[in-house]
Amino acid sequence: MEKSHIEIEGLKIRKMRRDEAEFVIQMEAGEGWIPGIHDGEIFYETDPDGFFIAEVEGEPVGCVSAVAYDDYYGFLGLYVVKPEFRNKGVGVKLTEKCLERMGNRNIGLDAVVENEKKYQNFMNFKSFYSNLRFEGRGGGEVPDGLVNVSDVPFESLLEYDREMFPAPRGTFLENWIKQPDSYAFAAVETGKLKGYGVIRKCQTGYKIGPLFADDPITAEKIFLALKASIPYEAVYVIDVPEPNNKALEITRKYGMDVVFTTIRMYSQGEPGINLGKVYGSTTLELG
Repeated sequence: MEKSHIEIEGLKIRKMRRDEAEFVIQMEAGEGWIPGIHDGEIFYETDPDGFFIAEVEGEPVGCVSAVAYDDYYGFLGLYVVKPEFRNKGVGVKLTEKCLERMGNRNIGLDAVVENEKKYQNFMNFKSFYSNLRFEGRGGGEVPDGLVNVSDVPFESLLEYDREMFPAPRGTFLENWIKQPDSYAFAAVETGKLKGYGVIRKCQTGYKIGPLFADDPITAEKIFLALKASIPYEAVYVIDVPEPNNKALEITRKYGMDVVFTTIRMYSQGEPGINLGKVYGSTTLELG
């Protein structure tokens, strides 16, 4: 990805150990990406073979994840190199390891705007839409008629989730909805799941993700429940796919402001998911 001006001697790319997941989260926090306080463990458990460390003489200097959800789809994220080691071939080697790991899978990623051209030019990824990060404040009342996600049969949740995500992600989802310091609500009508959402505590504030729903009324009800679950003074963010105009209407209704933008890119083309039901992306790191 980065142009290699001077390649560092002794650079080694290796698989990350479980106890190094916290290093990745600290690297992410250093970039201002506001990780969830339990993200490291949950992300790693999703695909322990998909996390890599760059090190020089035993010192970790960079990281990346290449999570394979099945034989057809994977997601790149958590790509960070320490500033003093940038433009020295570290990013190139991490990228090569990711592409080797992904094989022939269609690969998704969320690029920060300033890196979009790099992914297009060096990795032949194509851009499809923006994810807009909106910021708001907690508080309010939890609407009636919702249930805790833990009350929904997991197979039903997994089947519903698959409509909005390009691959089954049972391991991730099971850990995600049960994580400490989080709240998760679902809308069920005549025994049928109509939507669900999660809000989790981060190193600063909270993040909503995912927020999936069949229609804007259901999405708004779940959204209100999530933001009512955290203190009034607490700040939260939600990443909304720009093509979903109904989701953008909710953000406008509640006076939320855009604070960050990423570009969703794929290596082989946009997967066949129902983006109209994605009112909030799950994460920018694992898709």
